[in-house]
Amino acid sequence: MSRYIPITESQQKEMLQELGLETVDQLFEDIPDNVKLNRKLDIPAALDEHELLKHMRCLSIKNKNLNDYICFLGAGSYDHYVPSTVWNLLSRQEFFTSYTPYQPEISQGTLQGIFEYQTMICELTGMDVSNASVYDGATAVAEAAIMACTVARRKNILIARSLNPETKEILYTYGHFRGYNINEIGYKDGQIDVEDLESKLNEDVAAVIIQTPNFFGIIEELDEISELTHKNKSLFIVSADPISLGLLKPPGEYGADIVVGEGQSLGNYPNFGGPYLGFFAATKALMRKMPGRIVGETTDSSGKRGFVLTLQAREQHIRREKATSNICSNQSLNAMAAAIYLTTLGKKGIREVAMLCLQKSHYAMNQLISTGLFKPAFNAPFFKEFVVRSSIPVSDINKALLDKKNYWRL
Repeated sequence: MSRYIPITESQQKEMLQELGLETVDQLFEDIPDNVKLNRKLDIPAALDEHELLKHMRCLSIKNKNLNDYICFLGAGSYDHYVPSTVWNLLSRQEFFTSYTPYQPEISQGTLQGIFEYQTMICELTGMDVSNASVYDGATAVAEAAIMACTVARRKNILIARSLNPETKEILYTYGHFRGYNINEIGYKDGQIDVEDLESKLNEDVAAVIIQTPNFFGIIEELDEISELTHKNKSLFIVSADPISLGLLKPPGEYGADIVVGEGQSLGNYPNFGGPYLGFFAATKALMRKMPGRIVGETTDSSGKRGFVLTLQAREQHIRREKATSNICSNQSLNAMAAAIYLTTLGKKGIREVAMLCLQKSHYAMNQLISTGLFKPAFNAPFFKEFVVRSSIPVSDINKALLDKKNYWRL
């Protein structure tokens, strides 16, 4: 029996006999012939395991990988060093093969791990409560927008033009099918144009959404934005880089109502673009409106410390019309990686990583400017990414970088 095909010919024959049929084709008689392909699929013939592994290795050699190249792509996906502790622990079968912890009595390890993740996200963001994650940073922003509109009972959203373009696309998609009106706030020298924000705030605005550091890598000034937003009785949503929070004042201390972001940089590799995790934290007042799930701490009948899923507002658990979101899964394995990463680094470690990002990005900027071939696009403070204007076509720069390969050498 093939290890990849779970049914043998004898099993197939037995199944057909049980159903009173002679051929597999009879199972699909209800499908009209004119919509059937009626030919074999135009794909290569099957390979045995040895040939298949060899074929896949040949294909993988064609890829540009981060073991051979230094990655300057950024824009929400970062090649941070991941301590070996993270994936050595994460690959234990208790974590790696665990399913949704519906039965707390046999899922205490997973539940405690997620609880610790939530706790550390709250400490990083300065918020009261965190869920046990959503798909990625972009959908976390979209879920925050939906939550804000539900709470405020308004349908207008103001977003920073300096938000990650992919995040904006998802926001517009979510907003279109929910009837939300999304308007963009401009920027000056890379930062939010506060005058433009003030002119667009009105009684119909449910939330103001900004990103810091923003897509240009620039750190936003949150005090005035927060004050104007709350004066308008709108919710203030901040999408933040979690690594930056090892160094910068957390959004919660600026009065943010919801803090979200992409958690990939916390112990997760770029992974060709996924899977990632979106972290989602909010104030206590908004706790019951949060999407996803929350793990809570409790005591059992013997008075011992225990953990359970609580405040489950997903449509799997309550009436669909009462659900806060149709998010029916979470990135718990990725969240567990984030928890192990943050535990391994500790407060001093995460600060050191943030400081290295800050120092090395400024060093890179200064080195580029000193060549005379580049000029800074903005003069505002930045964290680990920055924008420059080049006198050389970008396509030529990219080709040179790929040709050079930039191998790390000891």
